[in-house]
Amino acid sequence: MNQRSESLTEAEMKALEEEFDAEVRFRPLPPFLGWIVAATLFALACYHYYTAGYGIPRATTHRGVHMGVTLALVFFSFMAFGRPRPTRPGVLAPFGLPLFDWVLAIAALVSALYVPWIFNDLAFRVGDPLPIDVLMGTILIVTLLEATRRAMGWPLPVIALLFIAYAYFGQSMPGVLAHPGSDWAGIVNHLYLTSQGIYGTALGVISTYVFHFVLFGVMATRIGLGQLFIDLASSLAGRFAGGPAKVSVLSSAMLGSISGSSIANTVTTGSLTIPAMIRIGYPRHFAAAVEAASSTGGQITPPVMGAVAFLMIEYLGVPLTTILTAALVPAFMHFFGVLVQVHLEARRRGLRGLTKDELPVAWAVFKAGWLTTLPLFVLIAILLSGRTPYLAAFWGISACIAVLAIQTIVKHGTDLRAAATDFVSGLWDAFVLGAKYSLSVTAAAALVGVVIGVVTLTGVGFKIAYMVTSVAAGWAESVSAGLSFLPFDMMSVPSLTLLFTLIMTAIVCVLMGCGIPTTANYLIMIAVAAPILGLLGVEPIVAHFFVFYFGVLADITPPVALAAYAAAGIADANAFKSGNTAFRLGMGKALVPFVFVFSPSMLLVVDGFTWSEFFLSTLGAMAGIWMLSSVFAGWLFAPLRGYERVLLTISALLLVVPSLWPTVIGILLVLPPLIRQLPMIREPVSTREANWDERDAPGG
Repeated sequence: MNQRSESLTEAEMKALEEEFDAEVRFRPLPPFLGWIVAATLFALACYHYYTAGYGIPRATTHRGVHMGVTLALVFFSFMAFGRPRPTRPGVLAPFGLPLFDWVLAIAALVSALYVPWIFNDLAFRVGDPLPIDVLMGTILIVTLLEATRRAMGWPLPVIALLFIAYAYFGQSMPGVLAHPGSDWAGIVNHLYLTSQGIYGTALGVISTYVFHFVLFGVMATRIGLGQLFIDLASSLAGRFAGGPAKVSVLSSAMLGSISGSSIANTVTTGSLTIPAMIRIGYPRHFAAAVEAASSTGGQITPPVMGAVAFLMIEYLGVPLTTILTAALVPAFMHFFGVLVQVHLEARRRGLRGLTKDELPVAWAVFKAGWLTTLPLFVLIAILLSGRTPYLAAFWGISACIAVLAIQTIVKHGTDLRAAATDFVSGLWDAFVLGAKYSLSVTAAAALVGVVIGVVTLTGVGFKIAYMVTSVAAGWAESVSAGLSFLPFDMMSVPSLTLLFTLIMTAIVCVLMGCGIPTTANYLIMIAVAAPILGLLGVEPIVAHFFVFYFGVLADITPPVALAAYAAAGIADANAFKSGNTAFRLGMGKALVPFVFVFSPSMLLVVDGFTWSEFFLSTLGAMAGIWMLSSVFAGWLFAPLRGYERVLLTISALLLVVPSLWPTVIGILLVLPPLIRQLPMIREPVSTREANWDERDAPGG
């Protein structure tokens, strides 16, 4: 394989992102049609920018307009089958677009706008729909299924179809899953004409909040904020052992604060950090895994959090500042876990940091790019002031536009015509791209409305909750009886019931996330899993965060670890091996949700918060992550022996338990390896390796 020592070109980055992310796999269009689509995308972005600042129309109208235009654009932008390729104009393909796609685009637009059009009569039709209502609803459901299939693949449409079938064939379902069922008119009535289905909260959040923050992220990247983050991370972390890997972790955390896409973050930062990691001695698969695990963490990093933060404020009815505050410590834990493993791997391999000549100077970097940070500070300041998130996005985008204008004037000096041309071109490209990136997430959110509508229509969420908690309680009684001699609260039947329920929920979240994007996964799992955790006394905000974190983990969980595969493409590494290693690096994300369920104080904003519980759970989780990282790396301060790995594994599991006695026992188990290795800290790595070989070699 050819070793890549240079960063990828923009074209290579785009091709790699399209290869692993179906959501940005846009088809090439003939010039005239391409211009029409671009103008429509620009107009859609302008509409959202204007309404964010000057007032959003009636909810149903706003959602209908957004969905109708977006679905039409999906049929223009994504091919029905195969890789993107040009279509030759003809009788069956007017202006280079297949006739069938024209029909679907118009049908989706008309059926989406129909509900806002009859809004004044809606109160008289809900529960008793007219035949035209059922027809329009059927058309929208069909076009929605096809649009989502094109933009994201089969998994989410198949899930939606299964839920629709469940609603229709309810009388044929076994046992507790049985329900009276509904005819097709009743299903369409609930999904299409009420606010419990397609036009519900999910679509509302996407059209009211998420679009604006996607646009802000694209604008911020356009003016150079993303590059500033990467350069600052290089100057701050690059000089330490394994420097490029630590740069990857830090830059991904910062870039993730404005971008919620794991794959986009992986390609953007990985094109620079992965070749540097390989160059100083990291294995290819490890370099790819570091970037994937770090970039996935961007989805859980405030303030954007992959759009889920805005869904949470609607579902939980709490201010955005509450959600962002709750996300701080768990997000830190994720990056802390990746950073520890990166550091231990660097020490074990004796890897160097970047030299002074290879590093940018922090002050020089900030001096050159400080202006690009202004929009982010504006955004955060308005969010913290308690104003609406879309108003914060409006002023953040406005600040980006102002910075772009200043940059073009500085670049062209007195040549105002060239500056104006450059400014308009930059603004056009950013608005078009921002609107493009919102197409797939809108289709997914609207289709998830179908799933949520079936849940509310049939009550299946509570049926599943009853089944899961019954199974978990049975397991808990069996395990508790066998381990009753242990003096831990965790061994009680209620605690074990909750633990087994969490494990089953986590597995389903990861499996669902393998096929559908984070936002859709979160929406479906909250509809199904929230009642399960609610029955066991878990606070709503804690349940939402638990589901969200495990949905994100799917991006680095084989066999469908898309972020890891994208990183492997940059590193020329084995994709499956990179995915396995990325999952291991992201173990903090897998452990921490269990900790904050049993110790909610870690989220800072829950009822009954205490500092003692916060420090016990947080410091214990950090220590547990460090010990488990040492076990994976085979290194603490020197190579670990076999029995030391066993001790540290048990210690890690006890340390993350948010209770005093398990923490104390976990600390005691760390002492033997620690005492043996402390005198070796000042020895060169080669000496520590030699000592290990001499003592642990067969017959030694």
